[in-house]
Amino acid sequence: MKFFLDTANLEQIREGAALGIIDGVTTNPSLMAREGIEGQEAVEAHYRRICEIVDGDVSAEVLSTDYDGMIAEGTALAALHPHIVVKVPCTEAGIRAIRYFADHGIRTNCTLIFTVGQAVLAAKAGASYVSPFVGRLDDISEDGIGLVSSIVETFGTYGYDKDCQVLAASIRHTRHIIECMEVGADVATCPLKAILGLLRHPLTDKGLEQFVRDSEKLR
Repeated sequence: MKFFLDTANLEQIREGAALGIIDGVTTNPSLMAREGIEGQEAVEAHYRRICEIVDGDVSAEVLSTDYDGMIAEGTALAALHPHIVVKVPCTEAGIRAIRYFADHGIRTNCTLIFTVGQAVLAAKAGASYVSPFVGRLDDISEDGIGLVSSIVETFGTYGYDKDCQVLAASIRHTRHIIECMEVGADVATCPLKAILGLLRHPLTDKGLEQFVRDSEKLR
């Protein structure tokens, strides 16, 4: 399974990259705004900095909601760096744009996926990734992990898994990551805190403390 960081914070990206376990980054306008990044030039420069830190795919989201705007923005984003994957919403215009980008060799991540049908249409259009939103479904008492599982199963049945990866997004906590692994997601994009949670276990801490105490007897 691949781990992407869902952030625009350069310090967190550097920290994750230093661990050697981060395969990419996803961003969105909200994450950019949280870092105080404003204006097209500043956003583009920030994407380049992220691409220089991470040796993997970096999802950069279009802001337009119409087809022509998506094409113009996505083409410009893809030209920034070879790591860039253009992030496109799962709308009618977005599906059309994904088909255009696929025909022109530009990789895409179809975002805001909430049903299997949306994921299938995105894959058929040529998306490189589909991003089902786990946490947002859980927030309204629906089954986010169940959706990821259904998409993985459907893609396997019809062969979409050969060209399109299931990227579980809107990950709230470490348990979500484990559950995404269990149902076969290709990628989980998460806050750094959730990924670091995979390291935590009280028995590890207790065992290490015992080893340290015993090692002092050998000196």
